[in-house]
Amino acid sequence: MSETRKAGRGGIFFYVQHLLGIGHIVRASRVAQALAEAGFEVTLVTGGTPVKGFPPSGVRHIQLPSVVASTTGFSALADGEGNPVDRAFEETRTGMLIDAYRAASPDAVIIEAFPFGRRQMRFELLPLLAAIEESMPRPILLSSVRDILQENRKAGRDEETLGLIEQHFDGILVHGDQRFVRLEETFPKAGAFADKIFYTGLVAPQKPAPSPDRFDVVVSAGGGAVGAGLIRAAIDARDILADRRRWCVITGPNLPQEDFDRFAATTPSEVRIERFRPDFPSLLVNATLSISQAGYNTVCDLMQTRCRPILVPFAAGGETEQTERAERLVALGLAEVVAEKDLDGDTMAAAIRRADGRRAPETPPFALNGAAHTADIISRLLARKASG
Repeated sequence: MSETRKAGRGGIFFYVQHLLGIGHIVRASRVAQALAEAGFEVTLVTGGTPVKGFPPSGVRHIQLPSVVASTTGFSALADGEGNPVDRAFEETRTGMLIDAYRAASPDAVIIEAFPFGRRQMRFELLPLLAAIEESMPRPILLSSVRDILQENRKAGRDEETLGLIEQHFDGILVHGDQRFVRLEETFPKAGAFADKIFYTGLVAPQKPAPSPDRFDVVVSAGGGAVGAGLIRAAIDARDILADRRRWCVITGPNLPQEDFDRFAATTPSEVRIERFRPDFPSLLVNATLSISQAGYNTVCDLMQTRCRPILVPFAAGGETEQTERAERLVALGLAEVVAEKDLDGDTMAAAIRRADGRRAPETPPFALNGAAHTADIISRLLARKASG
């Protein structure tokens, strides 16, 4: 047993599966790092394609065979080579996950998104729940979710979620601030388990120091798998406006290579094109304007700066989460929005003009210390369990 376990902080087994973007692994890594810094022994289990820089050092990492979403609607899975996932693949992953759980023998288990999302992973998560229930002693089980949930479009999904929460979960870690949005606003049945909900605050990074690289405008496409249209519109808008500010375009690691090559070949040399910048939050400190999607982590990064955001919410395949977040920020006067369906150089140029005419935003009145507060919540839950 390690010194941290002897010291009574406990072991955490943390499961996260990202399928398209990198937001889930980024947020989970921030939480895992805070847990480790608080003295917990953390095992982070990931099942998506590896992302450079995540998880952080100091966290034990187990990588399952990778799966990704084979469609933008997340309705099917493919392995790392693009082949459809079959039963043999599922059984292999499930066995690895259960073995890792038993070897860790944790005091608490965190499952990111499930049972509110990641239904595609039930083939391994339902066996994990069964293994947890069979454990002696049984660890506490927590679901970790972002502030705004994807709207369920199929009948019976909410009832299934409620059943799993009632039967298995001891708490729901909502990584948001209820002054911005409450869980019941995007999951109306949350009142049924109100006593299990814990708001952590937004999982933002520590306020970064300015990067030595200085850019006035930072364009970012998240993971990049669906970001080509945003990048194209931003570059076209620069040409329309004859904008001569210093621009940095971060395509994301998952942008198809042919798209990256096309942008690199056709973009003016004074625009920096990069696939990935681990210092992205630091670039925003110097910037006056950001053009991005409205993903959770990007917005958290922006809230730590006075950079003026233009948001293009990802809405393909019926996705609602980013649109909901963007509209709330617009209502607070904290962002401009361009809808994906309206995205082109002209609409982006108009949004840039509007953003340039606004005052730099003040720090919003939201709690941004969600990672550290998550560690405090788990400490209290484990202490409560120990005291009976």
